[in-house]
Amino acid sequence: MAQQHLDPTDPRTRPVGTDPTGDTLAGYLRAQATEFLRALRLHRETGSGANGSEASAEAARALRRSARRISASLHTFQPLLDSDWCESMRPELAWVSGTLAMEHAYTARLERLLTALHRLSGSTAFPSQAAGADGPASPRARDAGARATATAATAAPERGNLTVGAAKAGALLDRQLTLARTRAHSTALQALGSSRFHAVADKVAVLASEVPLRTTAAATDLRPHATAAEERLRDAVTALPLVTAGHPYNAAALVHGLSPDTVPHPQDAPWHQVRLLLRLHRYAREALTGPKGNAVVDLRLLSAGQALNQHRDASEAAAAAAQAARTPRIAPATAYALGVLHADQRHEVEAARFAFQQAWQKETVSAS
Repeated sequence: MAQQHLDPTDPRTRPVGTDPTGDTLAGYLRAQATEFLRALRLHRETGSGANGSEASAEAARALRRSARRISASLHTFQPLLDSDWCESMRPELAWVSGTLAMEHAYTARLERLLTALHRLSGSTAFPSQAAGADGPASPRARDAGARATATAATAAPERGNLTVGAAKAGALLDRQLTLARTRAHSTALQALGSSRFHAVADKVAVLASEVPLRTTAAATDLRPHATAAEERLRDAVTALPLVTAGHPYNAAALVHGLSPDTVPHPQDAPWHQVRLLLRLHRYAREALTGPKGNAVVDLRLLSAGQALNQHRDASEAAAAAAQAARTPRIAPATAYALGVLHADQRHEVEAARFAFQQAWQKETVSAS
C-alpha cells in the first residue's frame, strides 16, 4: 500500500487539542535558535583555517539552515511576534545565511562547469582535477592538465574547437571561480568574527530562551498564516509559463545568449521567486509541528524544491560561463567552448523547469 502523506495544515490529521498556536511557534523558534548556537559552537571547536575542515563546513551549513528557518518563521508569522524585533532580525539572519553560502556556491559552480566541459568535449582531464581537495591547482598542475587535454583533443579531431578550447576554458573558470571562492571564504571568516555577527548571535541566544510573542499570540492559531504562505506560492506558480515548461526544450531561453548585457536572464527571476516561496511554505509546515521536528515529509514538495535548486544552480553556472566568455583577449576556441558550455547550462535550466512542472502537476492533482 502506498504511503499516505498527511497535510499538517489539515485539522483532520491532528489529534484533538493539538492545534498549532503561538506557543507551538515559540517552541519551534527556541529549537532552531538552539541549533544555531550548537552549530556555532561546533564551528569554533573545529577551527576555521585557510581552507577549513569538513566538520567546520558542516557546522557552517547547519548555521545557514537554522538561520533560514528562523528568518522564514519571522516572515510568515510576523503578526504573532514583536514587529520591530522581526524587522531588525530578518535582514541580519539573511546576511548570515547569504555570507556563509557563497563559498559553497562557488565550489559547487566550478565543479558543475568543469564536469559539463568534460562531458561536452570528451576530454580526459581538466586542470582543477590535478588540484588537491583543499585548494586550487598549482601553475605546474594546471599546465600539465592543459597539456593532457590538448593531447586528447589531438586524438579526437572530430571534437574540433570545442575540445581544443575546453582546456583553456576550464583553466579560465578555475582561476576565476577559485579566486571568488577564496574571497568568499575570507569574507565568511571576517563576518563570523565581526561585532555585527556577535550581535546576531547574542539575539539568537536570547531567542533560545525567550521568544517575543505578542500578548494574545500564545493561543492564536498558526494555520491561517501557514495557509497564506501556501497561497502566495500557488499564485506565483500560476504566473509561471508552465505551458512552455511542459516541453523539454524552450528555444526562447537562448535568445539572450552571450549578450554583452550582464543583467540576469529575464526568464529566471520568477522561478527564483517561486523557489523562495516554496521554501517559506515548507518551513511554515515545519513550524506547525513545533520543536519536535516531526513534520510529515511531502515528497512532491521535496521533488519540486530539488528541481528549483537545480534551476538556480544551472542558471548561475550559465551566467558564470557567459561572464568568462567576456574576458578580454581570449582565444576564439576558448570563447567557442564557453559559448557551448553556456548553452548547455541553459538547456539544464529548461530541464529543471520541466522537472518542476512534472512535480508540481502531481502535487496539484493530489491536492485536488
